[in-house]
Parts: sequence; structure tokens; C-alpha cells
Amino acid sequence: MATARLDLRLDEEIKAKAEKASALLGLKSLTEYVVRLMDEDSTQVISEYESITVENDVFDCFTEACEKAKAPNKALLDALAFTEEKGVK
Repeated sequence: MATARLDLRLDEEIKAKAEKASALLGLKSLTEYVVRLMDEDSTQVISEYESITVENDVFDCFTEACEKAKAPNKALLDALAFTEEKGVK
């Protein structure tokens, strides 16, 4: 069950289009439509920013560089600690 609220103001034309789209999709309400859009879009945006896709040859070069890398220096270790403290994934 939803417990959080989101109040917003928007242009009447945008609201009318959204209401029409909601009805065409057979949704119960404009709220259901907006929540659905927010959920789908936010999932996509998060996925795009939390992952990376590279070509095989680029990945092979990266893997080779990692295998040849020396032990991390203090600055790199500090950067890692900082991201862990901030909860960066």
C-alpha cells in the first residue's frame, strides 16, 4: 500500500493528455498512470547509470590492464573508502 505523497502542479494541456493516455491504457486513475510511468522510467534511469556495456575487445583490454596493475596507492584506497562511506555502488 502506498504511503508517500507527491503533490505537483502542471499545465492543463499536459494533464489532459495524461488523463487521455491513462484512459486509453485502461488504468483506474491518473495517479496510477503517473506512478507507473515514474516506476518504469526511474528503473530504466537507475539501470543505465549503475551499469556499463562494453565491446569484447574493450573488456579484454580492461581485464589485461587490471591483471598488470600494481597495488593501489593511498589516493585510490582513500577514494574507495569514501565511496563505501557514502554508499556509492
